Amino acid sequence: MKILFRPILAFAIITTLAASSLAQTPAPIDLRILAINDFHGYLRPPPGGITITDPEDRTKKITVPAGGAEHMATLVSQLREGHKNTIFVAAGDLIGASPFLSAMFHDEPTIEALSMMGLDISSVGNHEFDEGKDELLRMQNGGCHPLDKCQGPHPFTGAKFRYLAASTFEKSSGKTVFPAYDIREFDGIPVAFIGLTLKGTPGLVSPTGVADLEFRDEASTVNALIPELKARGVEAIVVLIHEGGLPTGDYNECPGVSGPIVDIVKKFDHAVDVVVSGHTHRAYVCEIDGRLVTSGDKYGTLVTAIDLKLDPTTRDVVSAKADNTIVRTATLAKDIQQTALIESYDRLAAPIANRPAGSATATLSRVPNAAGESPLGDIIADAQLAATRAEEKGGAVIAFTNPGGVRADVTHRENGAVTYGDLFASQPFRNQLVTVTLTGKQIKDMLEQQWLDPKRPRILQVSKGFSYAWDAARPDGERVLAERMSLNGQPLDPAASYRVTVNNFLFVGGDGFTVLTEGTAPQTGIYDSDALNSYFLASSPIGPTAADRIIRIN
Repeated sequence: MKILFRPILAFAIITTLAASSLAQTPAPIDLRILAINDFHGYLRPPPGGITITDPEDRTKKITVPAGGAEHMATLVSQLREGHKNTIFVAAGDLIGASPFLSAMFHDEPTIEALSMMGLDISSVGNHEFDEGKDELLRMQNGGCHPLDKCQGPHPFTGAKFRYLAASTFEKSSGKTVFPAYDIREFDGIPVAFIGLTLKGTPGLVSPTGVADLEFRDEASTVNALIPELKARGVEAIVVLIHEGGLPTGDYNECPGVSGPIVDIVKKFDHAVDVVVSGHTHRAYVCEIDGRLVTSGDKYGTLVTAIDLKLDPTTRDVVSAKADNTIVRTATLAKDIQQTALIESYDRLAAPIANRPAGSATATLSRVPNAAGESPLGDIIADAQLAATRAEEKGGAVIAFTNPGGVRADVTHRENGAVTYGDLFASQPFRNQLVTVTLTGKQIKDMLEQQWLDPKRPRILQVSKGFSYAWDAARPDGERVLAERMSLNGQPLDPAASYRVTVNNFLFVGGDGFTVLTEGTAPQTGIYDSDALNSYFLASSPIGPTAADRIIRIN
């Protein structure tokens, strides 16, 4: 009996000890992070929805109607259900380059809408600086616009969420414009969220709006913060960065991601657990250097649900997974609070947005051809030339506009009608036109600056009458063929002076076109969107022009 009893007793002791050990191991804490990026003021669903791989035939693509604040708010609420610990974050460009409904009120409606749906934290994107640092501070703190005053249906009180900008410093004070990070506790476990603006912001916005700011290296900024966070007892670290990648797969995949985010993540200290990215307007769920890296497309078409498990003992992340969920307008109900907010602004904006502006014979696309010329870009440049051609308005003979300022196609309707709102959506920055004097040589030098970033050339759109050719096989500074530059059929004289119209973003050296700052006798004109509206009213019906102004060789 004793022989038989001993193994049973031993087994019982082992079982008891194992159960005791398991009882002493605390269960992990669950945290759900909901994330968006590049909302750009799309309170209503974007016309194109989101393009994804057809689940029935992976060789094809389909377009799914998606987006809009009303549907997003409903999805955010659904994704929160059943989760004790949640936080809603963003990776920048919530505002700027916005449709008329938001842009007319300097994006106050978007800040209110995102605050209303419970956004907690956002990094600052480059477009947050479109109207300069002071205007961004107003977005955070509230108050009336300094020039347009209070235009909305109620006082603007500012964002209820917190902007973060760890790498953006004021040169004068040496301090960050916004806090570098925010620490939130979930069941006693601290989690740090670091917010970053991309280092290249000064080349993407008006230099005057960020003249007092320094945008430091993203990875170095994060790594310098790690000892400080660890000293505060933080082990779980999430980075919200407005920089991104270029994947090759579908919206929940990452078969081959490239772009700036890859090198940045590889440089991050391994204390960083999760990276929420943006800027490239792409959707992906990746693992880069052992870290989860996500991005949620653009214009509110996706919400990323990131599920973390936190170890109560080490207080670190032990697992992380993510899922990009489409904001499907066909199945998600509209949030009544968002609807009421949008309607309150729309009552003021609709009469202006719906004002007839003319007609189009076909969709005017902003997508460039291989040479860099787009149908809508041509028309916008023509409109700017028309607005400044008269001697008293500048005496322009050529107009150039930057491709990044052309934000949306002018979509063809069945009756061909085009509204002011349609035109504003394609030119939402409300940049004023500036006409300056440049020599023929300066114009060539300016065109050479289109390839300052060879991986991302910025081919300027040009007005009718001007044409040139460029050779992709030539080295930097020699791509534009001087002998192929002509104005109204005549060769451009390097020594002669020409009156040239650009927008004020380019005039101050935006997008790296510093030659334009050398222009003399500047004369400021009307807003670019108003020039386009006047052109449509005077010239409709308007259709795509022959793409023969920019010629690419090789």
